[in-house]
Amino acid sequence: MTQEGSTVPDSPRPLPEWAEQAALGIFIHWGPYSVPAWAEPTGAWGAIDPEIWFAHNAYAEWYANTMRIDGSPAAQHQAQAHGGAPYEQFLDRWEAEAYDPQEWARLFREVGADYVVPVTKHHDGIALWDAPGSDGRNTVSRGPRRDLLAPLAEAVREEGMRFGVYYSGGLDWSYTDLPPIQSMEDVDELRPTDAEYARYAADHVRDLIDRFHPSVIWNDIDWPEAGKHDGSLDALIRHYREVVPDGIVNDRWGTDLWDYRTSEYAHDVDNESGSGWEHNRGLGFSFGFNRIEDESLTLTPRELARLYADIVSRGGRLLLNVGPEASGRIPDVQRRTLEGAASFLQQVKPLTRSRRPLTADEAQNLPVGDAWMRAWMSDGRLVVIVDDADQARRIEHHCPEAAVLRLPQ
Repeated sequence: MTQEGSTVPDSPRPLPEWAEQAALGIFIHWGPYSVPAWAEPTGAWGAIDPEIWFAHNAYAEWYANTMRIDGSPAAQHQAQAHGGAPYEQFLDRWEAEAYDPQEWARLFREVGADYVVPVTKHHDGIALWDAPGSDGRNTVSRGPRRDLLAPLAEAVREEGMRFGVYYSGGLDWSYTDLPPIQSMEDVDELRPTDAEYARYAADHVRDLIDRFHPSVIWNDIDWPEAGKHDGSLDALIRHYREVVPDGIVNDRWGTDLWDYRTSEYAHDVDNESGSGWEHNRGLGFSFGFNRIEDESLTLTPRELARLYADIVSRGGRLLLNVGPEASGRIPDVQRRTLEGAASFLQQVKPLTRSRRPLTADEAQNLPVGDAWMRAWMSDGRLVVIVDDADQARRIEHHCPEAAVLRLPQ
């Protein structure tokens, strides 16, 4: 989730070659929130009135906040299903007994992923490694009783993908004793901004850099104001550039710091221009596993293929989220979509190299018709994705050198 009203410059430093060529990343939201695994499937972020959203939050990973809002369905669910127990009980109940990072990595490679970005600490403040100063708010001290990141980093790299990290620098509900967030204004007002928290967050991210050399640092919400003003954020990013010269950072630091722009579901779609931008979303309305989201609320393989083609054709990358169950199993409903789209995504992957959107003249030369279609240029070759057999034949006749592919049916 991003803040509204932030401004960023128009000319960041050029993206490294690997990021320019990448087309698909896998996001992973897995934490204590995967134990209750509950949220109202109200709709997509950015398409729901913010005044309604927070008490009816479709993000299961926000459960620690939503359950504290008086009268919210999440608060009612917490009382009925869990006896109104505190959120931290979910950390102690989280066992991750079926966690198989090698199996995850194989699946992600099979769908054509270029990079993988797991959550290392979400807004609930629970770190998935023995983060410095976390004092038991981590999975080594409690719950799974082990570092969940190191084996995943190794497995991802063994499968030939890049490893990145997500970190919630802007929010940490376990570090503060602030009221629940119920509006967009609260997002800015009810977050830690002091020097102590700035040091705490910077120590975490520096540790992630030194341990994992991540190709992506995906910060979320903002960064504590004290860290922006005292130069410690700048020092942190300088350190990152030294350790990982071809590493990249996203645009959610609340400053002019960014290597690429992001959008999320229907939010910040103005950022989807040029090349190198990234769209992130879940397979349903949530990032964290939501047991309510069945097949009717989850992208089908065909819908995923269509989304991917649309984003690639406009110069972007898709960061697609997987939300594992608390056990570590990837839910069947999510696996069905990933495996169902894998053949198509693998077939398209070589055709995303050195891609660029069509010029107006190039687009006019295509026999468009009424059926859905997306097209781009890759290494000087026209690539067209269609959803209609007749249209595929027309394009193949009109553009015999083009690569024409149909969506999975």
